Amino acid sequence: MNRDWMPIKTTPWTMGLILLTLILLIQTTALPERIDRWLFDTASTHYPAPVADDVVIVAIDDISLERLGRWPWPRTYHANLIEKLDAAGARTIVFDVLFPEPAPEDRRFARAMAEHGNVIVPLHLSPPTANYLLSEQLPNATLVSAAARLGHAHVELDADGVARGLYLLNGLGSTLWPSLALAAHTSTQTGATDYQAPSFVNVRDRYRTVPLAGGAGTVPTHSYSQVLQQPPAPATFAGKTVFVGATAAGLGDVLPTPFSGLSRPMSGVEFQANTYSALSQDLLIRPAPPWVTPMVILATVILLSLVLPRMRPTRTPIVCLLTLVAVLGLFLVGLFAGQVWVPVASALLAPMLAFPLSSGFRLAMTNRFLNRQLDDLARSPHVAVPEPARRHPNQLLEHFRELFQPDGWLLCEDQVVLARQGLEPDDIPTHLAAGRWHHLNNHSWIRLVRGQSDFILGLKLPNDLSREAIQRYLRRLHLEPGEARHRADKPRENISARIERVRVATDRLNRMQQFIRHSFERMPDGIIVTDELGVIRFANGHIEEWFQEPMPSLSGLPLTRLLEGHDPRETPPWHETVSETLTLQQSRTVDLRIHNKDFLIHFAPFALPDSDQHGIIANISDISELREQQRQHREAIDFISHDVRSPLVSQLALIEQLKRDPSHIDQAQLEQLGRLARRSYHLAEEFVQLARAEQLTETRFYECEFLAIVENARDSVSEQAAEKGIGLHLQGTEDLWLRGNAELLERAVINLLTNAVQYSPAGTAIDIQVFRAGHQACLTIGDEGSGIDADELPHLFDRYRRQKRSELTGVRGTGLGLSFVKIVVEKHRGEISVASTPGKGSTFTLKLPIADPLA
Repeated sequence: MNRDWMPIKTTPWTMGLILLTLILLIQTTALPERIDRWLFDTASTHYPAPVADDVVIVAIDDISLERLGRWPWPRTYHANLIEKLDAAGARTIVFDVLFPEPAPEDRRFARAMAEHGNVIVPLHLSPPTANYLLSEQLPNATLVSAAARLGHAHVELDADGVARGLYLLNGLGSTLWPSLALAAHTSTQTGATDYQAPSFVNVRDRYRTVPLAGGAGTVPTHSYSQVLQQPPAPATFAGKTVFVGATAAGLGDVLPTPFSGLSRPMSGVEFQANTYSALSQDLLIRPAPPWVTPMVILATVILLSLVLPRMRPTRTPIVCLLTLVAVLGLFLVGLFAGQVWVPVASALLAPMLAFPLSSGFRLAMTNRFLNRQLDDLARSPHVAVPEPARRHPNQLLEHFRELFQPDGWLLCEDQVVLARQGLEPDDIPTHLAAGRWHHLNNHSWIRLVRGQSDFILGLKLPNDLSREAIQRYLRRLHLEPGEARHRADKPRENISARIERVRVATDRLNRMQQFIRHSFERMPDGIIVTDELGVIRFANGHIEEWFQEPMPSLSGLPLTRLLEGHDPRETPPWHETVSETLTLQQSRTVDLRIHNKDFLIHFAPFALPDSDQHGIIANISDISELREQQRQHREAIDFISHDVRSPLVSQLALIEQLKRDPSHIDQAQLEQLGRLARRSYHLAEEFVQLARAEQLTETRFYECEFLAIVENARDSVSEQAAEKGIGLHLQGTEDLWLRGNAELLERAVINLLTNAVQYSPAGTAIDIQVFRAGHQACLTIGDEGSGIDADELPHLFDRYRRQKRSELTGVRGTGLGLSFVKIVVEKHRGEISVASTPGKGSTFTLKLPIADPLA
């Protein structure tokens, strides 16, 4: 079973279910609430609410305590403050100071409150002692009767201990008291009384988050003692709501806020003043309905589940980031434009979780895909051949015998002869190094170590030109196993193992591609591969060479344009052949001629497996040699039908004439019959010799001396030369050894000398020189004949080619002699040339390689 198999597939359903499950698990922790509070604190501190123009604080601060004495002060101070504020035009006075106990000055205080008419005093909900139930701690009855309204002074602290809001209505049972800020903003004495609850139950309603204007001291604040001791200031208090409360250290409430935390807390009266400021500007933030947050979470999860599985990996971070920005935008718009706090922490966590989740799915899919592909690659064919160093010496000897055909061999194992021919153990050199060839003339030796055995292998190579090439080849062979390759430690990480397997597979594919490309390049035929539109996508080097088109220009060139540019034709046109190959999916074979060379082009359609892509593979074969052979074959038939048949027919006619009158046999008729017979024999002999020359290979070569060959040839034509009074002058004394076929070389020299005698006038001389020039043995034959015309020199060695000058003068030839000479010289890796001047004679020069050029 595949270790990387996973039952879960990457679909919108699986993505959505897993993502929703993770979010629900996170909802059971405090993380979403912390994130929501952090978002609110960040937004509110960066964009604080403005301070209302009609709110001001009179603070019971440290200066006031120092000037007016220790707390509690006589309530006449508060009465005087109300009178001062009333005189200054204050619209509403809100005391954030509890007055639960009666005091002697209450009547004075109550009278001042009544005279102003809009003074609000606080109440407090708390148990009297630890063993009592929660109860309402109201001011004393005198003050309650004089106050315009009562308001609770409670501020809510969140789970992290930070004050962010309060309940506008709070009370016991069915009686709800407004907060001080709400009491200052409205003239209603109590809140709604629709709640039916026991009188000891604390009921709170209409929670609102307060967007603070800033930290402590943001709301305009005046010291209690300064207001009390100075004349009324209408410019400061006229038409405003004045909050009176304690800000001195250790006296009033201490509330951590988003602006301060515990470093610089805010007093309760400042928080109430901020609440009133936001309430008067309709900036208090209400919580979103309970269904909003689940809907936002669900919408985010659905969006991510539908989009991410279909999205490209590079775009996944962008989509998650945009989703994150959209959720944050929803939060900020609701907070500042709609005054609604939407908890979006879980919705923000959705894209943060979706990105690694989607990446994990893709990584798992990639891992499974890589495993399948790697398994397929492991089963695919690859280029690998057994190393010669792993083969037994017996196998090596067998292969060497088949490959090189040595004259002898010897194989010993620990001084025991296993195989021998033409070599003896005494021939083994001393101090042979293991794994390295030792060459001594035509003997080659190597010592091989296989396990605990020591082998010695020797070869006796042919002592010819191939010996050095074979010995160079043997030096390149690695027949001794090297050090064992240490296998790399298996990577511990799964992904590292996959990467290593991919690298190995990629290297194998690259080697296979290189092998295929090199194979195409080394093929004897030209290869062109096109796409489905007939446009060239690949061509090997033969195409570049034969068409003489640079390789960059071939790629992307339509095949039809290439063929029409080099071999234009009308019937059938190239575009028709190419298009029919593609449309009919049928192979075509057409003749092609490029730069005076004959080719055969085969069009074969192909289709890639598991794909709609198809195209053409065009195989171009050079058939110039085949066409030349066909031409020679036709010329040979013409030669046989004309030159050979003609003397035979004449002989038959003459024989029939003699048979009719055998009593009158003329000597001239017999001589004519002899000439015709000799001519037929001469033609047949040249034809046979030409065939022998064409079939000559180096296996029929042997050591021969060139000067002796020339002397034998001279002696063979001396009688013919003497009949015409032509002298044959040979110059040369140096022995020049060749590796070749002496019989055919002698016949070639005889042909040259016979031509020289035949085409030279009587009484002239033929100069024959044999000499050495560098690494070549040279022969020159110069005559004083009629010479060769310049226009016939290029075709002098063609088969069945006769000179017009010689035919007109009555000297007839077969046209095979010089062709035979050229083939023999080429088979011996030599060269032949001619220099001629009409009317003065010709000189033939023949050059052949010497067998041992260093001798």
